[in-house]
Amino acid sequence: MLAANVLLDPIVAFLSVVLHSLTAVTHNFGWSLVVLAVLVKLVFWPLNTMQFRSIARMQALQPQIKALQAKYKGEPQKLQQEQMALYREQNVNPFASCLPLLLQLPILWSLYYAIYANRAEFAKTSWAWIGSPLSHATAGKLLATSLQQPDYLLLALYVVSMYFSVRFSSPAVDPQQAQQQKIMAFISPVMIAFIGRFWPSALILYWLTFNVLTMAQQFYLMRGTRPAPAAADPQLPDLPAGAARDGAASRKGVASGSVPGGNGSSRRQRRRKGSRR
Repeated sequence: MLAANVLLDPIVAFLSVVLHSLTAVTHNFGWSLVVLAVLVKLVFWPLNTMQFRSIARMQALQPQIKALQAKYKGEPQKLQQEQMALYREQNVNPFASCLPLLLQLPILWSLYYAIYANRAEFAKTSWAWIGSPLSHATAGKLLATSLQQPDYLLLALYVVSMYFSVRFSSPAVDPQQAQQQKIMAFISPVMIAFIGRFWPSALILYWLTFNVLTMAQQFYLMRGTRPAPAAADPQLPDLPAGAARDGAASRKGVASGSVPGGNGSSRRQRRRKGSRR
């Protein structure tokens, strides 16, 4: 932890300066945290865009990945080679979704230390219901009396936002993925609720604002995302449009109990029966 603090000291000092500079304009550390979350989101917007598109492409490739897993079952090296070949062919980087998260974690940790370093100022800061007479009436047990204390209502709002963020972050292309999303959407908020009850409400306020902005970006970027259509069988030759229509008519005829040209054959059969009579 001491080594981590030394590495993060420059970021902590920079965030402290930014918070004080914003507070000179907003006159409230709470609103400064909201503005800081907006600024960080704008900085990371291109990386988050790359992350969301990478997730969508990876999910669209899941049917082909499962086909490879079934084909090369028991051959892990061959399976890995084929998967990487598929990623290169489709221009997909399987690690692109992790990069934005890894870059944002140092900022989150540094913000925690910045809040701790300025805990005297945050202990005197109120925001919305935090520090209101209602919060003092609960003696700080449910609602925080300052941004330095944990606030369970703010934590509950963040947990709800995290549920919807995980649940609807990207379109599931099969029932198994949908079930996995449901499980993760339940487990992740529960873990955060358990750990976050010890965090200062200032950190939760920043995280909640950033998560709401992230959800808005997700819905904006993925509102037109649809599961990819099944890939055509490479062993089957492509048919011309006319042949495709004839084939479709043939299948329709078989489904209805007839064959192509069935009306003409039926008339010929009736004529032969009439001639025999």
